[in-house]
This record gives sequence, structure tokens and C-alpha cells, in this order.
Amino acid sequence: MKNLWVAVALVISAVVLAAIGSCDRSVIPGISPAAPAPGSPTRVQIEQLLAQVNVVAARPDVLGYERGCKSGQGCVFGPAWTDDYDGPGGHDGCGTRDNVLAVSMTEVEFRPGTHDCVVLSGRLADPYSGELLQFTKSDAGKIQIDHVYPLSAAWDMGANAWLPDKRIRFANDVAFNLLAVNGGDNQSKSDKTPSQWMPPNAAYHCFYAGKYLSVAAQYELPITEADRSVLGSVASTCQE
Repeated sequence: MKNLWVAVALVISAVVLAAIGSCDRSVIPGISPAAPAPGSPTRVQIEQLLAQVNVVAARPDVLGYERGCKSGQGCVFGPAWTDDYDGPGGHDGCGTRDNVLAVSMTEVEFRPGTHDCVVLSGRLADPYSGELLQFTKSDAGKIQIDHVYPLSAAWDMGANAWLPDKRIRFANDVAFNLLAVNGGDNQSKSDKTPSQWMPPNAAYHCFYAGKYLSVAAQYELPITEADRSVLGSVASTCQE
């Protein structure tokens, strides 16, 4: 299992490291002037994904979203970073957060005796800011795990009707929906969709657009007309 995570990490690191150095800190969604990071999807690939997903006029506001799992809370996407789910990284003895950190960083050090599960430190090429960040468990909030397609947006867009097992798998989907990023940008993004927020690192826009649309296609979640407009504009900046 860890060999698979290492292979994924190499792909992620290659794309993200390439994006660093062409960072544009503007957060205005739309056409990016920066050259796409090597390894980003092409214009045609993003347009194909755009053609696959359903488009709705606007995001509805569906009652019942409650992420917390304390007594009396809805826990609609299951306990945070649980290992108890079917999918990549599930039932491997490691929590999802540690799995994402392990595959996203270099120079990773694990806590002894945890079977290479608990990440103590590492170095992250942050795709959202374009910066190289040092992670230590004592300052864990500096690097957070982002749901590319936000959980509350997914709830509004149809996840409210899913069975609990599917929602838990979605919330912990290392292969499609999770990225290790700097805490500030993750907090700034919150539950925003592409029409409201794009990564400050403009070189990463094409990769982010492809990632967001891949999640939407995989889970049959729609995007809004406003998201469609922004992602279409991003596609026009991507390599042929």
C-alpha cells in the first residue's frame, strides 16, 4: 500500500514543484496569465470533463449539513479522517490526514512505532501558494487538507441524498478529492466553488480545474453556470 502512495506522491510533487516559480498571488477567478504548470491537463481534457458534468443554474441551500460528530451533531460525512471506509487508503491502519500528508510531501519522517502512519515532519511544495513549506506536527495547522470539491457544496449539490458510506468515502477520497495545502488559503477557500475562489498560484489553475471537474464527474455532482463559465475560461489558458 505504501508503495502506491509513494508513486502518487511522485506525480503530485512533479506537478506542484513545476508550478512554483510562476506564482501569481491574485485570487480573482477567471483567465490566468500564468503559464500552466507542466503536467497540467490540456485544454481538450478540461473541455471533455466540462462536457461530462451536469450544470445547474445556481447552488441550492439544502438544510441538514452538519460536519461535526460530537453528541447531538449530524456527522453527515462521518468522523473526520477516519480509516474506516472502502477506497484508496481505507482500512490500512492510518488516518486519512496522515495518508495525504505522506503522499504530498518529501523528506517525510514518521513517528516510530506507528508503522509509517503518523507523520511528524516533511516538506510540502504547496500548490495553492506556490511556496515551499516545512511541516511539523507541533505546528500542524500550518498545513491542512483541502476537499477540492467542498463537503458543504457537495451536500447542497446532491450528497444529501447519498447513503452514509458514500459520503464517508467522498470525504476521505485520497485519489480524487484531497490535497495538502497551506492553512491560510484553505481557510480562505472554505466552502467556495471555482466561481468564488481559485488558487492564488495561477500556474496551478489548469490542474485545479481538472481536479475539481474530475471529482464532479466521478461522483456525478453538478457544477453551477458560474463555475462553468470560470472553468471554461481557465481551459482556454491551458496547453493544447
